[in-house]
Amino acid sequence: GRRGAPLLQPYRDLVKLLGKRAVYSRTTTGVFRAAPIAVLATPLLAAALVPFDGHGSLAGFAGDAIAFAGLLALGRMLLALGGLDTGSSFEGMGASRELAFASFIEPALFLCFAALALTTGELSLGRMLGGAIDRGWAQAPASLAMVGVSLFVVMLAEASRGPVDDPATHLELTMIHEVTILDHSGPDLAFLLYGSALKFALFAALVVDTLMPRTGWPTPLAVAALIPALAVVAVLVGVIESTFARLRLVQVPQFLAGAAALAALGVILRVR
Repeated sequence: GRRGAPLLQPYRDLVKLLGKRAVYSRTTTGVFRAAPIAVLATPLLAAALVPFDGHGSLAGFAGDAIAFAGLLALGRMLLALGGLDTGSSFEGMGASRELAFASFIEPALFLCFAALALTTGELSLGRMLGGAIDRGWAQAPASLAMVGVSLFVVMLAEASRGPVDDPATHLELTMIHEVTILDHSGPDLAFLLYGSALKFALFAALVVDTLMPRTGWPTPLAVAALIPALAVVAVLVGVIESTFARLRLVQVPQFLAGAAALAALGVILRVR
C-alpha cells in the first residue's frame, strides 16, 4: 500500500516555512500582518488556563472559562479581519464562513462550561477539570458524558477537521478555514498552522480532562497519561475523517447545533 507522510513532517514543514520570506500584497495593511501573531498568541495564552496535569492550571482564576473562550474568539476575529484585509473575494468568503459558524460553536462551548460549572460547583477551568471533576462524575455522570461528546464536536469545528471542514482540500469554494489563509506565506503561514494545531491540542486536552479525570494521580503520572490520551483523540479524529464524508456547508450549522443541544441537555439535567 501507499505510505503516508512521516510523523514529524508537519514540524519539517513549519521549519521550512520559517526559513522563507513572507510576501505581502500592496492592498494589505498592518491588520493582515498582525493576524498570524494573534492566531498564535491567543492559544498560547489560553493554554495557561487549561489543567494539563489534572490538578490545576498555570494561571487560573474564577471565571477564566470565559477568558478562555474570549481569547480564542479574539484570534478568530483577527484572522477574519486579516482575510478581509486582502481585498480577495475568496478570503472574504472564508472570513464570513468562519464567523458564521463561530456563532454556533461559541454557544455550544459556553453551554459545556455552564454544565461543568453546575456539576462541579466551580467557576475556574483549573478547578472544574482539576480538583472537582471527580465529584462531578460521582453526582452527574450522564451530564459530564454529554459535555465530553459536545466538547469533542466543538474541537472538530474549532480545529477545522472533518466532517466540518477538510484541511487538505484544494477547492476554494468548499473551504472554510483554509481559504482565509490563502494569501499568507512564510513565517506568517507557519504561525497560522501552528496556532491551529495548538487550538486542536487545547480542546483535545479539555476532552481528556472531562472524560478521564486524573485528580487523584501524582502529577508526573497525570502528565504522562495525558500524552497517550491525546494520541487516542487524534487517532479517533483520523478515523472519523477517513470514515465519514465532509458535511455540506448547509449541514454544518445543524451538526454544531446538535452539539449545543447536547450540552444544553447536560445543563438541564443539573438544574432540574
